Amino acid sequence: MAKLVSKTYGEALYEVCLESGEDKALALMEEIQCIQKLLEQNPQFDELMKHPGISKQEKLQAADEVFKGRISDELTGLFEVIISKERYKDLQAIFAYFIDRVKEQQKIGVAYVTTAVELTPAQKGQVEERLLGTSGYRKMEMHYGVDAGLIGGMVIRINDRVVDTSIRTKLNGLTKQLLQIQLG
Repeated sequence: MAKLVSKTYGEALYEVCLESGEDKALALMEEIQCIQKLLEQNPQFDELMKHPGISKQEKLQAADEVFKGRISDELTGLFEVIISKERYKDLQAIFAYFIDRVKEQQKIGVAYVTTAVELTPAQKGQVEERLLGTSGYRKMEMHYGVDAGLIGGMVIRINDRVVDTSIRTKLNGLTKQLLQIQLG
């Protein structure tokens, strides 16, 4: 259900941006990222907006006092709608959907790369260059992680696609094959 809500509101916000032009979507994405940081730094606001004992009118007034004149009209309107419809709890999912949609439109890929050891800046550059050459994206947003359990190789995840060239996966595959031979 939350996924449907985030898609509905996120898509509506995206469509409003398209009417204003492609640059509006990018500007709004940056504004949303700032709001996300702000909300992360002020969890009390989140608690206030999710508190069942506080009326919609009080929540609308609080959001108005905090955001009115400081954020775009599109986001002010979004806050009013989701508070009125009691969907504030889905705000982060709505933001995530919108950001993903804008990145998709701008051909910005998001890659999660996990290796057994920390990559050097040169190696990171090579990985990013290779992904740009094979993925069709114009720009990559790279996230690197280390998992010594991989033993060697790397695991790359872009959206729902995973490329796993780790030694751990290869050893697990060999183990399964050996068990098949012994049992067969």
